[in-house]
Amino acid sequence: MKKDTIILGIETSCDETAAAVVKNGTEIISNVVASQIESHKRFGGVVPEIASRHHVEQMTVVLEDAINEADVAWDEIDAIAVTEGPGLVGALLVGVNAAKALAFAKQKPLIGVHHIAGHIYANRLEKEFAFPLLALIVSGGHTELILMKEHGHYELIGQTRDDAAGEAYDKVARMLKLPYPGGPQIDRLAAKGSANIHFPRAWLEDDSFDFSFSGLKSAVINKMHNAAQRGETLEPADIAASFQESVIEVLTAKTYRAAAMYEVKQVIVAGGVAANRGLRDKLKQQFINTAIPLHFPALNLCTDNAAMIAAAGTILYEQGRRDGLDLNASAKLTLK
Repeated sequence: MKKDTIILGIETSCDETAAAVVKNGTEIISNVVASQIESHKRFGGVVPEIASRHHVEQMTVVLEDAINEADVAWDEIDAIAVTEGPGLVGALLVGVNAAKALAFAKQKPLIGVHHIAGHIYANRLEKEFAFPLLALIVSGGHTELILMKEHGHYELIGQTRDDAAGEAYDKVARMLKLPYPGGPQIDRLAAKGSANIHFPRAWLEDDSFDFSFSGLKSAVINKMHNAAQRGETLEPADIAASFQESVIEVLTAKTYRAAAMYEVKQVIVAGGVAANRGLRDKLKQQFINTAIPLHFPALNLCTDNAAMIAAAGTILYEQGRRDGLDLNASAKLTLK
């Protein structure tokens, strides 16, 4: 019988300190996350220096909890996978240096993982991949369409040319004076409103799978400013619903068109905005009458966690990837 592959994953790219143990890239044995939302809420966004300090404070505790919860001995762990980028460089360095110290002390292979690859492989923790597949990545810093023909193969076919969808959500949320994090707040508010305000859809060129949300964000802000100057009252729930419909319509249409063009066998959605109920409902409606399976990860796997890093790291480990103790954090690491 083939020996099980046990990977310890570490994730500190932004404001979650996370560690997890995953078996064979598909089974979560433990998944511990220490969130910093309460610390950053009063600032309306993540403060990099504060995030880094919290990672330093939480790293040892989170690692111990993950190992204890998994009930595995160190000699059972095959390798340590850690997010090397992209993300906040100070935050990344905490996780990378913790992983390097453990790899040296325990004499374990070290594997650097791309954060977005982790989000993609969060889906494999629940459903096996069928290639070729199309991944829609939607988060605070990324909006991308990625074609995968096999494990570890990433072909970027569409990306945002300016603001990511999640970034636009956060900026509009601040205009609406909603608490941080803004994305889930807009999703909840949109469910109470009506999409009766027309906001632009940036389709770009006819054959493009790229995205653009900067113009939409500006249109929402201008609409609110103009209404205030005229003494008009706009219903916040209607603004949220109209904004969200504009974002989701473009995301859904381009994902559907790309899936058909590349004749994929599966579509997966990943990233923090994959938890958005409006996006989930619209994509399900779009794909319900097709032969292409659509999959969203569980809500706790949409946001940053270490199980997804261990899952992606498992593939790299099985493909022979090994990094040295000179591994460094890379804030703008590209996926390839």
